[in-house]
Amino acid sequence: MLKTTVYSAFIIFLFWNTYSGQAQNNGLNIDIDSTYQGVAMDPLSPARAAFYSAVLPGLGQAYNKKYWKIPIVYGAIGTGVYFYLNNKNLLKRYQTAYKQRIAGYPDEFDGVDPNPYVSNDGLIRAQDVLTKNRDLALFITIGLYALNIIEANVDAHLDDKAFNTNLSLRPSFYIHPIDNNLVSGISLSFDF
Repeated sequence: MLKTTVYSAFIIFLFWNTYSGQAQNNGLNIDIDSTYQGVAMDPLSPARAAFYSAVLPGLGQAYNKKYWKIPIVYGAIGTGVYFYLNNKNLLKRYQTAYKQRIAGYPDEFDGVDPNPYVSNDGLIRAQDVLTKNRDLALFITIGLYALNIIEANVDAHLDDKAFNTNLSLRPSFYIHPIDNNLVSGISLSFDF
């Protein structure tokens, strides 16, 4: 009984809060090109940056005029692609060798000079490990691609022109009153 009363009150509060918030904004017209402290801002800029990065990695960073991030994006995604392709090629070699050995043909891991010897169990274990590594490299590459898109979007949101100049971050030092040790920290201050 008490639970349903609390839930009902919470739902009524949410609806009332939503309705009162909409009632206050009925006469409000928002321009697409709004200004913040006299600087024109484009609210579609983060969406454009994310779209550009989705089409071509690094293009969103170029749109945000952060050109130094482009080599980092290509280095990260390129590394993921390299490990994916390397594990894929190694997996193919071990699969081919295992198939040839099962069929009774010589393979590159049969131990005949100059080939190294790998047992049948070793070939199976290598295939399992390389399959896991290949899949992991693929997921990491997809994650880095998504991170590229998210970074471009967030960077466009955090454009330097949109910040208040009264926001400051400074190191602070003081002497602890009990043991007279120097204590350091960071102070974030907002000046209104």
